[in-house]
Amino acid sequence: MPAPDPAERYIRLAHALDAHAPGFIDGYGGPAEWADRTRRDPAELHAEALALQGEVGGVEDAARRDFLTVQVRAMVTLTRLLGGETLPYAEEVRGLYDIDPVRADESELDAALRSLDAALPGSGTLEEREEALRARVALPVGDILRVAEPLLAALRERTRERFGLPEGEGFSIGLVQDKPWSGYNWPLGNLQSRIDLNTDLPVLLPALPDLLAHEGYPGHHTEHATKEARLVREKGWHEHSIQLINAPECVVSEGIAVNALRALMDREEVEAWLTGELAPLAGLDPDDVRAFLAAGRAREGLRGVSGTAALMLHADGRPQAEVLDFIRHYAPASEARARQTLRFLSQPQFRAYIFTYGVGGDLVRGWMEREGADGFARLLREPLTPGHLRGEVA
Repeated sequence: MPAPDPAERYIRLAHALDAHAPGFIDGYGGPAEWADRTRRDPAELHAEALALQGEVGGVEDAARRDFLTVQVRAMVTLTRLLGGETLPYAEEVRGLYDIDPVRADESELDAALRSLDAALPGSGTLEEREEALRARVALPVGDILRVAEPLLAALRERTRERFGLPEGEGFSIGLVQDKPWSGYNWPLGNLQSRIDLNTDLPVLLPALPDLLAHEGYPGHHTEHATKEARLVREKGWHEHSIQLINAPECVVSEGIAVNALRALMDREEVEAWLTGELAPLAGLDPDDVRAFLAAGRAREGLRGVSGTAALMLHADGRPQAEVLDFIRHYAPASEARARQTLRFLSQPQFRAYIFTYGVGGDLVRGWMEREGADGFARLLREPLTPGHLRGEVA
C-alpha cells in the first residue's frame, strides 16, 4: 500500500509555525481549509514535525522525498528554536537551510577594496567616490517603473524563448518604503506574484536589470509559477503551493535568482544594453553607467561582507556598532546603506537567511557551469535540494 500523501500535514504544520513566527510562510496558494494558524504549544509542534519527518521518508518518488525530508528537517529546527532552545548560530544556519555559513577572508576583502579604489573615478575617500558615483546612476523615484517596463518586457521574452513560461503567469510591480530589503517577490498562487521595489535607498540603473531578473524573469516569479504549473497542477505535489522563508528551498531559490540575469545574457550584453539603450531612456550619462560597471568586478570580491557581518553579530557576539563599522568599511557604504544591511541581518526571519544568497549563488553557478541552460531549466521545474546541487557540483 502506498504511503499517505504528506502534503496536507506539511502545509498545516507550516501555518501553525507561522502563527509563532510570522513571515515563515512567504506565499501560499493552496486550499484555504489547510491554512489554519491556530497557535499551539511549541512542544506539540516539535512532536508533530518529528512525526512528519518519519512520514515523508515513505514517499515513493525520490526527488519529492528528498525535498520534503530537508524541508521538514528545517521545521524540526524551527520548533526547537520556538521552544526556547538556543542553538549555536552555525547549527541554526545548517538546521534551517542545509548549508554551512561562510566567513570571508579579510585579506581577500582588503584586496577587493584596493581594486575598487583603483577602479573608482574622482577624488576623495573610497566611500565618497563610491557614493558620488552611485548618486550619478540613481533613478528618480518617478522614473523607476517607467524604465522598468521595457526592461521587464525584454527579460520576459528572453525567458519565454529560452525556458518557457506557463500560460497565464503574471505579476504586478510597485514601489514601497520602510523595508529591510531592496526588492521582494511575493508568491500569490494561481501563477501570480507581486513584486515590491524598496525606495528607502536609491534604485540604481546599473543594478536594475539584475534586480528585475532576480525578482521576476527568470528568477523568483518564474520559478514559483513554473513549479506551481508543473509540480502542483500536473503532479499534484501540493507542498509546492506554499513557499517557506526559513527552509532549504530558499537556498536553491536565491541561487536561481542571483544567477537569473546571467542565464539570459552575458556581461557584455548587459553592459551594452545599459549604456546603449537604457541610459538614454533613463536620462543618465552612459559614461557614468560605464564607470559604475567597470568597478563591478571589484565589488564581486566583496560579496561575503554581509555574511561575515552576520557571523560577527550572531556567532561572535560583537556589538552592533562594531558590525556597522565593518560594513561601512568593506561594503564600502554610507551610514544609511550600512544601517539598512544591519537592519536586514537583525530581523529574526533573515538573521540566518543571508547565506542563501552567497552559498546558494555559488551552488547554482557551479551547477550552471556543469549543466548549462538545461541545468537552469531543471532548477525552475524540479524540486532540487542544496544537497543535490552540492553532490553534483562536487
